[in-house]
Amino acid sequence: MVAAIIGGAAVAAAAYAGKYGIEAWQAFKLRPVRPRMRKFYEGGFQATMNRREAALILGVRESVAAEKVKEAHRRVMVANHPDAGGSHYLASKINEAKDMMLGKTKNSGSAF
Repeated sequence: MVAAIIGGAAVAAAAYAGKYGIEAWQAFKLRPVRPRMRKFYEGGFQATMNRREAALILGVRESVAAEKVKEAHRRVMVANHPDAGGSHYLASKINEAKDMMLGKTKNSGSAF
């Protein structure tokens, strides 16, 4: 008799756990999809770079500290460096964006 009660309680616990698991899985599937990685700037370049475009290229806000600009520049250059198979044109645009954000340029445009 005791074994039947314990067995019934075990079956009931398994049923409740299964029900909870199914409900949790369905709630998990209905959650909004969020991208796992930040996307870098995708688009053509303007003839002369402005702060907005420079911030988009580096993936930072327009009003950001110089250290954040340098960190973002380093991160983007690692992914696009010409020595690692990246484009010289993209590298020059990334460098121009860093200079624009740090205030070291006078809208001279890239070398390309």
